[in-house]
Amino acid sequence: MDIETPAALIDERRMEGNIVRMQAHLSALGVRLRPHVKTSKCIEVARAQEKAGAVGITVSTLKEAEQFFAAGFSDVLYAVCIVPDKLDRALALIRKGCALTLLVDSVAAAEAVVAKGREARQTFEVMIEIDSDGHRSGVQPEAPELIAIGQVLQAGGATVKGVLTHAGSSYDLDTPEALQALAEQERALCVRAADRLRAAGIACPEVSIGSTPTAIAAQHLEGVTEVRAGVYVFFDLVMSNVGVCTPQDVALSVLTEVIGHQPEKGWVIVDAGWMAMSRDRGTQRQKIDYGYGAVCDVEGNVIDGLIVSGANQEHGIVARRDGTADATLVERFPIGARLRILPNHACATGAQYPSYLAVTPAGDTATWPRFQGW
Repeated sequence: MDIETPAALIDERRMEGNIVRMQAHLSALGVRLRPHVKTSKCIEVARAQEKAGAVGITVSTLKEAEQFFAAGFSDVLYAVCIVPDKLDRALALIRKGCALTLLVDSVAAAEAVVAKGREARQTFEVMIEIDSDGHRSGVQPEAPELIAIGQVLQAGGATVKGVLTHAGSSYDLDTPEALQALAEQERALCVRAADRLRAAGIACPEVSIGSTPTAIAAQHLEGVTEVRAGVYVFFDLVMSNVGVCTPQDVALSVLTEVIGHQPEKGWVIVDAGWMAMSRDRGTQRQKIDYGYGAVCDVEGNVIDGLIVSGANQEHGIVARRDGTADATLVERFPIGARLRILPNHACATGAQYPSYLAVTPAGDTATWPRFQGW
């Protein structure tokens, strides 16, 4: 490959396989897939997901909403609780024709949305975030505040589009049984929240759940209308440790080149440091610690036992995962040899690059821009 390193590569064959697998699974369960595009932040990737059957997109920033809307994606769920000073920006998108759904998880945020709606004479579509696992944001499904939020929105002229949850604690699990149990908990608690709102006279047509592990582990999705998942499009080493993919499924890698050696330490020095891989050490507390990434040959085949064990800004240290000083690595990987590194967290590694190089099964490449910022 005549590519300057380090570079972010997408294996198109693997990516397409990941997309088809998730789409087929959720279609069989009778729900829509609304992919979370924060993982790729790339129009070409989102179009591949849409072509496979995805409906709408999920975003984590208004920058994503703006960029994807400009590219023709009009059904957008902004899955981060809105703050008052971003409402004008959201309003501008809606008035351009974007079907933008907002998210709140407090009475204060709901009040800000309806106040802006009255001022601008705009009916906002809003979902209420539910906490289904204590992982992050959201209101408890049995909390009185849930009904209060719904009442504020409804009385204030907003449309209560539904409820949303994200079982992010699934990243801490690593057995099928635990993942299935959490998937059912996520489903049941979000459906329970929707039922409470409906019993209080508040329309709640949508029930949106999702994380990549629980989406894959779900056995049934009764009462759910859509699932959101993001990292499945590339997968990564954290997901491999969770047990929902293998390293051979990971579609994103960093192409790197050998720039030096420390033979007595069994080190191979490459030009992919933490600026290329990110500082994410998500596998550190999992069953296999991959350091800053797992090492593959230039074709993307995992080299057993080798990881990027340490990283400086522009230097990566390739060594044996067991700590053994292997002097043979110097001969195996001379200066100028090329390797690929699989990331711990695809979202974080992708964020280091302005574009991807998509590699076809035939070895051809295409540049796919990736946008950054908020």
